[in-house]
Amino acid sequence: MTQMARLPRWADLLVLPLFNLAVALLVAGAVVALVGQSPVEVLTALVKGALGTPRGVSYTLYYATTFVFTGLAVAVAFHAGLFNIGGEGQALLGGLGAGLAALWLSASLPAWVMLPFMLLCSVVFGMAWALVPAYLQAYRGSHVVITTIMFNFLASTLLVYLLVNKLEAPGAMAVESAVFSDSAKLPSMHQMLEWVGVEWPSSPLNASVFIAVAAVVGVYYLLWHSRSGYRLRVVGASETVAEYAGIHGRRQIMLAMAISGGLAGMVGMNEIAGVSGRLLLDFVAGAGFTGIAVSLMGRNHPVGIVFSSLLFGILFQGGAEVAFEVSGFTRDMVVTLQGFIVLFSGAMAYVAAPWLGRLLALRGGAGKEVRRG
Repeated sequence: MTQMARLPRWADLLVLPLFNLAVALLVAGAVVALVGQSPVEVLTALVKGALGTPRGVSYTLYYATTFVFTGLAVAVAFHAGLFNIGGEGQALLGGLGAGLAALWLSASLPAWVMLPFMLLCSVVFGMAWALVPAYLQAYRGSHVVITTIMFNFLASTLLVYLLVNKLEAPGAMAVESAVFSDSAKLPSMHQMLEWVGVEWPSSPLNASVFIAVAAVVGVYYLLWHSRSGYRLRVVGASETVAEYAGIHGRRQIMLAMAISGGLAGMVGMNEIAGVSGRLLLDFVAGAGFTGIAVSLMGRNHPVGIVFSSLLFGILFQGGAEVAFEVSGFTRDMVVTLQGFIVLFSGAMAYVAAPWLGRLLALRGGAGKEVRRG
């Protein structure tokens, strides 16, 4: 049995992420001090910028919504024993699907038909883009990590080609599509709150946050309260055991990647239907890769992903405010701070696990001795 296996589940889900976050903040604070800035001032500005005002909270939740989609996409594939690096491309294709539906039909369909159809298209396009690497992994032996990375570049190239040659708005200087009709635009949060008499500052936060909540609940139910989710997790634990139990591993690979791609595709609803109201280049802006760190920090659990998405939302929104408010603190320094969080919470997530396991074992042993006495 490995040292990581001796770490209790509650410690793995709660203590280890908090410890990694604390280490990341300490290292980041030391780097901030080395460049001549005050760590307390920077951290205060970051927290205040992300959570200190209604507008800051709205921006934080807006970023977190996107990270929930991409984090869940990584988590579902992970539970099937797959490492889906293709969230970026699948989100691009999801946005393309939603954008095409809006460009072709929004002028003739009401919002109550148009918006669900756009959501369906975003899911289907994301699924379709993920199913090709899934098929290559399941039936041709091509590793899903390699193929999904390649498909990210293919998705970006396809979107560039379509926007430049087929979908660009006539007379536009920027590479973007025409503006959608109003029926293809999700209501913003401040609009929805106005309907019930609550004043709220304008921000990109929109109704897709409720889609994200539904996705979290749906993924949790799928993975831990359904037969399909159980079969998927069995395959992820041991494909050999799964085959012995009569579970077809190849089918589960296809299913997991399809769901994963569909979840990533929902990013298009937040960015295309909720904010820009048109199809843009690179609207995902790296969220597919950030979703990997979000999922790892959230221990591939939907609830954990919600909290890690909020953390990354705070980092993105608060980091922008730090670069604006703190004199001499550049955007590059903000990216460096975010990188430390990703490094310690994602790539080095289990480095401290053996030591924490030993510490908890010693503490448990001491507790037993006291009880015996």
